[in-house]
Amino acid sequence: MPVPQVPLAFTIADSTVSAAYGRPDSPFATLVVAHGAGAGMDHPFMAGFTAALGDQGVATLRFNFPYREAGKKFPDRPPTAIAAWRAAMDVASQYSEGEPLWAAGKSFGGRMASMAVAEGMPAAGLVYVGYPLHPPGKPEKVRDEHLYGLTLPMLFLQGTADPFATTALLESVVARIGDAATLNWVEGGDHSFAVKGFKRSPEEVGASLAKPVADFLRAHS
Repeated sequence: MPVPQVPLAFTIADSTVSAAYGRPDSPFATLVVAHGAGAGMDHPFMAGFTAALGDQGVATLRFNFPYREAGKKFPDRPPTAIAAWRAAMDVASQYSEGEPLWAAGKSFGGRMASMAVAEGMPAAGLVYVGYPLHPPGKPEKVRDEHLYGLTLPMLFLQGTADPFATTALLESVVARIGDAATLNWVEGGDHSFAVKGFKRSPEEVGASLAKPVADFLRAHS
């Protein structure tokens, strides 16, 4: 039976944002998941990813950043996004029964999670679903400085054809972080993890990433 996704809402400063919480029986971990810059929490990729995680025994909370809730296109600045992350983790902890509480995000959402942790937000670990290491075609503009002070377990799940992270550069960043970081390549995957010549819906693509993420959480929980 699919794990029900219960709609929630919570407040960040003067904004109220939507969320969805799914909790299987006796989850071994909770993963809080933030969306990328161009799509909200209800995108089929996000829904497929969190639903499949429920089947793997992981409780999930996915949420909207304030800009997305307000219908704006330009992402929130880091202080607002980090405040959203802290509030989402607080909500997830209220539903937890003591299992490890992880932070994850697609692209922008994952980078903001890492910045929140770098600023002191507690988390058992981080999962980056397509880390935006640099703008497409601009590998000299690397967004990595805050990563090197993090010592908690981190999974980088990345497509080999992702223009936001050239393979050699991401491999060097992960190597520099050290033993805390694990890099898991998805062969042929672009920034949305679509693979050329392999037709799948965004929901199916998201669901396909759940097992490697769950396996990582299980190994580090």
